[in-house]
Amino acid sequence: VQLQASGGGLVQAGGSLRLSCGASGRTFSRATMGWFRQAPGRDREAVAAISWSSYSRYYADSVKDRFTISRDNAKNTVYLQMNSLKPEDTAVYYCAIARYYTYQGSEYDYWGQGTLVTVSS
Repeated sequence: VQLQASGGGLVQAGGSLRLSCGASGRTFSRATMGWFRQAPGRDREAVAAISWSSYSRYYADSVKDRFTISRDNAKNTVYLQMNSLKPEDTAVYYCAIARYYTYQGSEYDYWGQGTLVTVSS
């Protein structure tokens, strides 16, 4: 399984970005996909996760009401729409895939290479 994340960049506070992550290869049937981030000097944290059916979604408290996770199963792609960005959202964002619904990073099986999001004040 290969995951390719894109869409990161530099944006001013209050702005928006949309991250995309495409999966290829032998993906899991009914896989959950998630977004995680890691800022310099900080531990990796779960940002959002979405089940295969999109029925179940998880958001970290810090991004609720600002970020939206969605997916297109026909394209094997997951998206993260990020609005009202804050400087504290600056991090490398990673997408990952898991066999079942979870937002625990340790339970994800495959990870993308990461895309850098920088929010200036």
